Amino acid sequence: MNNDNIFSNAQRAEVLTAALPYIRRYNGKCVVVKYGGNAMINQQLKEQVMEDIVLLWLIGVKVVLVHGGGPEISETMAKLGKKPEFVDGLRVTDKETVDIVQMVLAGKVNKTLVNMLEMKGGKAMGISGIDGRLIEADFKDERLGYVGNITNVNIQPVTDLLEKGYIPVVSTVACDENGNTYNINGDTAAARVAGALEAERLIMMTDIAGILRDKDDPSTLIPKITVEEAKSLYEQNVISGGMIPKVDCCIDALDHGVNNVVIMDGRIPHSILMELLTDEGAGTMVTKG
Repeated sequence: MNNDNIFSNAQRAEVLTAALPYIRRYNGKCVVVKYGGNAMINQQLKEQVMEDIVLLWLIGVKVVLVHGGGPEISETMAKLGKKPEFVDGLRVTDKETVDIVQMVLAGKVNKTLVNMLEMKGGKAMGISGIDGRLIEADFKDERLGYVGNITNVNIQPVTDLLEKGYIPVVSTVACDENGNTYNINGDTAAARVAGALEAERLIMMTDIAGILRDKDDPSTLIPKITVEEAKSLYEQNVISGGMIPKVDCCIDALDHGVNNVVIMDGRIPHSILMELLTDEGAGTMVTKG
């Protein structure tokens, strides 16, 4: 055995030992991961996210994966000759489009993620918001068609899967008592599912580093804010554009019982492990204060 290997193994042991307090903290706790964006498109990043989730599951963390799939929906619509329309950043979803959304999210995307988690050594089960009436909704805005406003979360299907040792993989479609299907914003769905679980942490994977004081300068990342500080940052226009609905979802999750929420860059390899199992963390943590 050469010295390089001895040094490398010693480093590995040191990393594992340093992670021990964090492993102890999250063992048996529930963590919800909202997954989408570029981390979902890039195959190598997707593999790493699945590895992170399986590793957390193996050390006793109860992980729930809530996913979107906007790019895949748009791609499928294009193949079918249907042009996507958006109003205020939300997809206009007519009857034909909501059928495509259900097919892509609850079918292709959901089962691909389940299969990847299984291939990495995890035990996963895919469900949609329709299964067990997990997510109930009604019409959010008549201009948007079948885009849903969440009216109720029946969390029992997810807790049943967790108790049986599965990683629940939740696609963000919903239903109502009349049998309508709705397209639900992934961040909103993740916030409400995490709230219903009273999760220890909700991790919102995005395409930027977190909340930045200067949106063009990653070095201005704000590592931690309270809800009150967030409201002040709205007024200062530090939180603006597409970050506004994300922070709104963070506050919604905290209001519904989540302990803390982290907005972080899903494009960084193994960012979930960096956030949960190191003292540096990743992204911006939002807390009640």
